[in-house]
Amino acid sequence: MDIALPPPATALQVPGVIPDMAFPAIPEDERVWVPERDRVWYRPLMFDTVGGGWTILLRVRRAGVYSRHRHPGPVHGYTIKGRWRYLEHEWVAQAGTYIFEPPGAVHTLVVDNDDEMIGFFFNVCGITVFVDEQGNTTGHEDTFTRIRMAREHYARVGLGAEFVDQFIR
Repeated sequence: MDIALPPPATALQVPGVIPDMAFPAIPEDERVWVPERDRVWYRPLMFDTVGGGWTILLRVRRAGVYSRHRHPGPVHGYTIKGRWRYLEHEWVAQAGTYIFEPPGAVHTLVVDNDDEMIGFFFNVCGITVFVDEQGNTTGHEDTFTRIRMAREHYARVGLGAEFVDQFIR
């Protein structure tokens, strides 16, 4: 017995579903990079407000130790340009390196030279918890703090606060 199914709905026909995204990951307009902390910027690719994760490019200019952190969920990353490492590991990520951070593991991000590093195409499943040397929580970021940070930045640089909306799912 054949069951007649309705034709598949397109994203525009389903209330609340936002269409697919496709755009250059590395923007031509410098204003798209959101300053995160000294010498560190991120470029939003997608903010998942349902699952609580985000996907970004992270750019670091100049050597330094940038953050000690952990995540309650897994993180997948891919290095596009430059070199970086974690103090807790022997390996050095360079262009073409895929990394996986297991939930709960502490990592301290380090860039050893002043070359620009566009690393991490990062897909973060959950929040980032910043910790001190003893493992005590010093702060956190989630998809909503990142959206707020991007919204404020885009308003300040003339793109308009709503510029971030295109990345929200």
